[in-house]
Amino acid sequence: MEVELVAQSMRDALWICLQMGAPLLIALLVVGLAVSVVQALTQIQEASLAFLPKLAVAGGGMLLLGPFMVEVLRAWTVTLFDRMVALGGMP
Repeated sequence: MEVELVAQSMRDALWICLQMGAPLLIALLVVGLAVSVVQALTQIQEASLAFLPKLAVAGGGMLLLGPFMVEVLRAWTVTLFDRMVALGGMP
């Protein structure tokens, strides 16, 4: 019983990491690709041109996805504490 709970918690932790990280990373990947194409077409190799759009998208993404991330972590914490109680038992 304990091994299954621990294994399920590990699978859930990996899924939570994927849920929280993937949307922001995909958005940054798309912006980075677009900036790279623009730099290749115009032959402008300015470092801030690659950095500033990614910074803006990361900030906007954190503002938009922040409530979702907090709710996912809150639900995961509640689930994890419930599993700890089920694993150890109530005194």
